[in-house]
Amino acid sequence: MSRSPVTQVSTVSLTRQRGFSLLELLVALMVIVLVTTLVNLSVSSPGRDIQIESQIYGLVDVASYALDEAQMSGVDYGLLLQEEGKRGSTVYSYQWLQRQIDGWAEPVNGGDMFATREFPPGIELELELEDAPVVELSLEDDYEEDEDRISPQVVFYASGETTVGAINVRADDGDLLWRIEWDLLGRFELLRRGQREEGN
Repeated sequence: MSRSPVTQVSTVSLTRQRGFSLLELLVALMVIVLVTTLVNLSVSSPGRDIQIESQIYGLVDVASYALDEAQMSGVDYGLLLQEEGKRGSTVYSYQWLQRQIDGWAEPVNGGDMFATREFPPGIELELELEDAPVVELSLEDDYEEDEDRISPQVVFYASGETTVGAINVRADDGDLLWRIEWDLLGRFELLRRGQREEGN
């Protein structure tokens, strides 16, 4: 005895509801990015603290996604931290890159999730890598004329490994606000004021 068309359709729809698709995960990450952008609108000191915390969590979330994407696509991703003089003050930002045949370039997929982000003025970033205690973040004057030679300081390899390092987020008076650490396997740890919570 053959099944009715209604039974066949319901069976097909049930078998398709097993998990999240890549598109659904991308949409969820886009919502996180939009919420992070909305938090950027606050301008008070407590608001700035919330903004910085949101940006740091956003950076770590996208870094974890970049490592997963590198392993799935077989293409390396990279994080480039930059220091630039803007409007009479120093502004720190970070940019995501993807390894192409002819060098590093903006990621093909991911849209706004991999967009360049700026920290507010008065915030300083220090990058520490395994082979270099402090990494220079300032861009050279001829950066825009020779973008083909740029390369990220932190690489998320398709093999699942990552450049070991840490980022210190400081106020302009030198106070350590956050420390982001990660190991060879891309396991991140966020330390408020650089201190681990008791029991960790």
